[in-house]
Amino acid sequence: MNNPTDDPRWRDALLDRVERFFERDKNHPSVISWSLGNESWTGQNAAAMAAWLHRRDPERPVHYEPDFEGRYSDLVSRMYATIEEMEDMSAGTGHNRWGSPGRNAELAKRPMIQCEYIHAMGNGSGAIADYEEAFDTLPQWHGGFVWEWRDHGIRTKTADGVEFYGYGGDFGEEIHDGSFVCDGMVLSDGTPTPAMAEFAAVVSPIKLGLSVDELTVENRRHAGDTSDLRIVWRDEVDGVVVAEGEVSVPAVAVGELVVAEVPGHEAPEAGELWRTVEAVTTADTPWAAAGHVVASAQLLLVEAARPVPAVDPAAEVTEVDGLLRFGDGAFDPVTGDLVALGERAVRGPRLELWRAPTENDALPAHAGYTDAEPIATRGKGQYGPSSRDRWRTMGLDRLHCRVVSVTAEPGRLTVVQRYAAAARRESVLLQLVWTVVDGGLRLEAAASPSADWEGTWPRVGLHMVLPEGLTQASWFGTGPHENYADSSEAALVGRFESSVADLVVEYAVPQESGHRAELRELSLPELDLVLRAERVAGELPGFSLRAHDAHEVTAAAHPHELPASSATHLYLDVQQQGLGSASCGPDVRPEYQLRPRLAEWKVTFSLN
Repeated sequence: MNNPTDDPRWRDALLDRVERFFERDKNHPSVISWSLGNESWTGQNAAAMAAWLHRRDPERPVHYEPDFEGRYSDLVSRMYATIEEMEDMSAGTGHNRWGSPGRNAELAKRPMIQCEYIHAMGNGSGAIADYEEAFDTLPQWHGGFVWEWRDHGIRTKTADGVEFYGYGGDFGEEIHDGSFVCDGMVLSDGTPTPAMAEFAAVVSPIKLGLSVDELTVENRRHAGDTSDLRIVWRDEVDGVVVAEGEVSVPAVAVGELVVAEVPGHEAPEAGELWRTVEAVTTADTPWAAAGHVVASAQLLLVEAARPVPAVDPAAEVTEVDGLLRFGDGAFDPVTGDLVALGERAVRGPRLELWRAPTENDALPAHAGYTDAEPIATRGKGQYGPSSRDRWRTMGLDRLHCRVVSVTAEPGRLTVVQRYAAAARRESVLLQLVWTVVDGGLRLEAAASPSADWEGTWPRVGLHMVLPEGLTQASWFGTGPHENYADSSEAALVGRFESSVADLVVEYAVPQESGHRAELRELSLPELDLVLRAERVAGELPGFSLRAHDAHEVTAAAHPHELPASSATHLYLDVQQQGLGSASCGPDVRPEYQLRPRLAEWKVTFSLN
């Protein structure tokens, strides 16, 4: 008798409730289905409510997610089902996570939705595009609902007057859900997050497909052709526009797809030629100004070879005032760290495997993809330790560096360091090879893990400490928003610029933020410094730049608790773990997990 949905004493109250909301909303044309409620489990009273609705309104279906057997509801509904579970349910085979064996065969005859999926808490969610592909290809699945639209932090002040958005526990309450009230695609102050841009890019009803010769425009709107849009294109070489124009496309009717020719192109002598096509609004609307981008597509047309920086084999390492001088760099002779570029004080690079946990990292993983679960059992609702806790067990937040060697020879300076946590056998060997090239000081680095690592890493990157107070950055790479392995549909390749402060998002809980994958060039004008990255085995590093390091961000529960900045921190990550939705759904999908691996970098530091 602990479940009111199955307790006869609650029957009259629940039937009264369903009758009242039906009579209130029965004439609203937007109501296409009736739902019995949410997260109230199942039982005889829910069945009675469904029966009442079916008698009163036989034309509209009944929804109730906890009816996992589909005994009295018409729509099959799930929360945070993995894609594998969706595939099983669509095929009528496999395991029904909450229902009885074999029930999928019956449920596969009905329409399906995810009444909640992709939990938008903090820096997330991941795999939105993967879910959209499942919705497109699995015939029963009609889509899902994001949890949720907006953070519900309460604007408040500290005792000394600093304003911030508070969450559970900030007001003296004993029982609360912590920051779980801050799980929206819009922050508490109304600022859209990068997850909103990612969601918009994935679910746009205007689909653009771009090839060398053709553009396809598909209209998946429920109503209205595309006469309110125009299709514009631009070609860029290394992010610089070299040609642009408009594609002539007739208005595309609902449900139709048209194919249009696109202009030819000329291959550049060097660099990357990217074509970007966008569908933009032709006039101001109540929801967006003219020129608002509704959909975009991008294609690499040509990647011409770049000149390889010429190494100066005669460059010598000299000792001046207790430092090793090599080209524009000054190095600590004991640690091998770069401590200055020209007159600019810097420190590093040091290997970093830790990131400030996202809230998806920090909460216990469930609904699949945990390290401890074999593939056959994933997606059945088991809970396991969070990624953050597993990473801490491995000591990734407390790595120590031991210098193996610092070797100076004609034309190069080689530094070898070993990283490991106290009382752990796992280690990573980092080799840094510095050379002088015609463009400045070149670093070739390789991080090699020992064979006994298990689980995942949050990142594998190089951390450099730059002077405090840097305010501006521009880059050639992906942007404009932060992007990760499982959240990159909104990312375009191009040239972007931003204040350092705006490179990261002020989530309710400070966490990993600001990563932008596939960096080609980063310019820091206040240091007159340009970093140029080269591909190694097809990979380019990503970058993040912020006023606090990963450990300072980890220690803060609110943005105002971050300490006064004493430096600007640059991370060059060969890879980061994906985002997932583990705060209330599936963990990072296996293809987006970062397993311990060899990582390599090639970066040239140039002073203007």
